[in-house]
Amino acid sequence: MHTHPILFFDGLCNLCTASVQFIIRHDPKQRFRFASLQSTTARSILGQSVLATDKPDSFLLWENGTVYSRSEAALRVTKRLSGAWPLLYVFRIVPVGIRDGIYNIVARNRYRWFGRKNECWVPSAALQQLFLE
Repeated sequence: MHTHPILFFDGLCNLCTASVQFIIRHDPKQRFRFASLQSTTARSILGQSVLATDKPDSFLLWENGTVYSRSEAALRVTKRLSGAWPLLYVFRIVPVGIRDGIYNIVARNRYRWFGRKNECWVPSAALQQLFLE
């Protein structure tokens, strides 16, 4: 059983991999673990039904057996980062439809605005222990 929250991300997306790198830099206690949405780990932990019903333009946070997506996942991540980032959690007061609407605009345009890789990003040897696959 995994004891750390796991962030599943689009390993081909430049914005997504930059976000993972940002989280790693601001997570000195190394609370999070990571796996790409394209991985067998994602299929194993999340199940094919979760991956099929949730759009691949969202990163997913698996925490204590519950899967969070879109703005809820992002805000739950910021709550655990170092520095002033947990202050962003106050945006939970914004209705989820508005939060997710903004999230969806960025997600739909992320390849056009930030680019896409041909292969999943491979972390350095020093970061390998944070990745499940």
